[in-house]
This record gives sequence, structure tokens and C-alpha cells, in this order.
Amino acid sequence: MTEPSAVAVTGEPASVLLPGHDVPLGRYTTVRRLLPQRALRMVGAWCFVDHFGPDDVTGRPGMQIAPHPHTGLQTVSWLVEGEILHRDSLGSLQTIVPGQVNLMTAGRGIAHSEESPAAHPPVMHGLQLWIALPDEARNAPPRFEHHAAVPVRYDGAVKITVVVGSLDGARSPAQVHSPLVGAEILLPAGAVTRLPLDPAFEYAVLAMTGGAEVAGAAGVTGAPLTPGSLLYLGDGRSDVVLQAAVDTRLFLLGGEPFAEPLVMWWNFVGRTHDEIVEARQDWQAGRRFGTVVGYAGDPLPAPEMPTTRLKSRDRHGRTATNTPRSASAAAIVNPDR
Repeated sequence: MTEPSAVAVTGEPASVLLPGHDVPLGRYTTVRRLLPQRALRMVGAWCFVDHFGPDDVTGRPGMQIAPHPHTGLQTVSWLVEGEILHRDSLGSLQTIVPGQVNLMTAGRGIAHSEESPAAHPPVMHGLQLWIALPDEARNAPPRFEHHAAVPVRYDGAVKITVVVGSLDGARSPAQVHSPLVGAEILLPAGAVTRLPLDPAFEYAVLAMTGGAEVAGAAGVTGAPLTPGSLLYLGDGRSDVVLQAAVDTRLFLLGGEPFAEPLVMWWNFVGRTHDEIVEARQDWQAGRRFGTVVGYAGDPLPAPEMPTTRLKSRDRHGRTATNTPRSASAAAIVNPDR
């Protein structure tokens, strides 16, 4: 599917509903990609969002993503159902289950694999997200964190889990490098909650299951939000009201608008075409990224570079002013995570 050329504006002027598109990931998994899109490349430092499942993986391999590299970003894995085994070139070996967080910081370079264990639960459902690292952190040594517990708050029957960043005074232990938030909100049928927001942040919300009405401080109701789309809320909001007629699972993304132009290609986040070329060459030559030990299969080869130079673009998709005039439009190759 191609990215949409137009978006639906809801009843509240700052809200924009953006449909995602299906992307095959490895041999056995298809995900719904919600970021980046032409109309919206980032929300704060969040630069990539995949929603997968719920998928019945009974008698099937489930997720099987061979070793691959990353630079200049953090990956956040959040599961609703299932198990994923993470391996990386630091020697990390960690199974993640629902309610836990894997946070991998690529820095100057790391490689990892993700796979469903041989004896895995029958359903797989979750999110894979990327956070772009600011310039002062993007060339730091790589690291991996696993957090078996993150903060949970309740507003009546509504459960709010702060996966990364902070929300309403609750802060996740996951170490990030930009002011941001990622939080799961569970609303039982008939529930309403009002979440306080930081007006300096921009926000978006997605539905993993169910559906919700999303309103601002004035109580203006927007278009219903159902799985498969991302509702961009913009900035300048002091709160958001969420209401669900059925049992619903939402995920809130937010952060200070990211000021640095980026080049995103394959699994790399950089600043220039030449950085991406060097990262690809290093991966193909077995340099920089190390080795993932224990995965039963070969690493993923990097795709060929496009025939034209990649452009650095800001969060709105505009070409950075310091990009050479001869540069052409940047290609975003479907990442393999």
C-alpha cells in the first residue's frame, strides 16, 4: 500500500487522522506502519511506530527477524500478548512478555535479532517503536535495558501504564534522551478519563484494540479512533479526554518537537547521506556492529543504496537547508527493525 496523499481532519482543528499501511516484516509477520508517513514523520522524538497483531501464531513460527543493525536510535518493544526473545551484539539475551519493556539504545551501532520462542503463546500482539537520538547521544556506546515493571496509575477503572518517559508525575525507569512519553491506556466499556498533557509537547494516540472518542479541553469530539490509524493531536494542549464505548487499548505518544533534521534509511537514523553509506558499508563488511550469537540463521543483508543522494529532512518532511542542491528525495526503505 502507498502512503496516503491526504488525511482526514477531525472536528477539532489540531487533530489529524492518519491511516497506516501494511508492511511485511520477515517471512512470517505483517505489521501496520503508523510512522513515518508523508504527512507526519515524527511525534516528538518518536520516528517509527509498528503495530503488529493480534495474530494467531498457533503452529506457526511467529516473529522471526534475523540479526540486523541500527544506528542513531532507541528501540522500544511493548507486548500485549505473546513472547519475543531478544539477542544483541552486546551479548544480551532477554525474553520480553506483556507488561515489560525492552529498550535498546543503538548509539553508534548495534545489531540484534527478535524471534518468538519455539514454545510460544498462541497470540502475538504489540508495538515496536523507535526514538531518534539527539546529536549529543547518537554516537554514544550502545546499551540494552530490560524493565520487568513500569509505573501504573488508575483513574477509576482506567489503567494507565507509563512505558517510557513521564506522564502526570509518573516516570518510567527506561533511560531516554529527549523529553517524551509513551503510555498505554486501558479503558473498559463506558469509561471516560481526562489525561493532563504538557502544552510544550506534541501528541498522537493510536488504538490497539477497541475504539475511542478523543476530545480536548473544550470537550470537542473528534472522529472515532479505531485500530489501523494514528490520531495526531498537535501541541498546545493541557489535557485530552478519552472515552470508550467498548473495551479499548490505546497508546499515547508525545514529546517536545524534535528540531534536528534526519536521514532515515533501512535501519539507520543519521544526519547525512554519507553517514548512511558508511553504516551500510560497515554492516556488509562485518565492522562496527558486532555479532549476534545464538540466532539460527544468517544476518540480514543491507539493501542496495538508492542511485541518488538521500536528503536530510525535518520533522515535517521538508528538506534541510544545508542539503546539496543535487540531492534527490530521500528513500525510506522498509526497516527490518
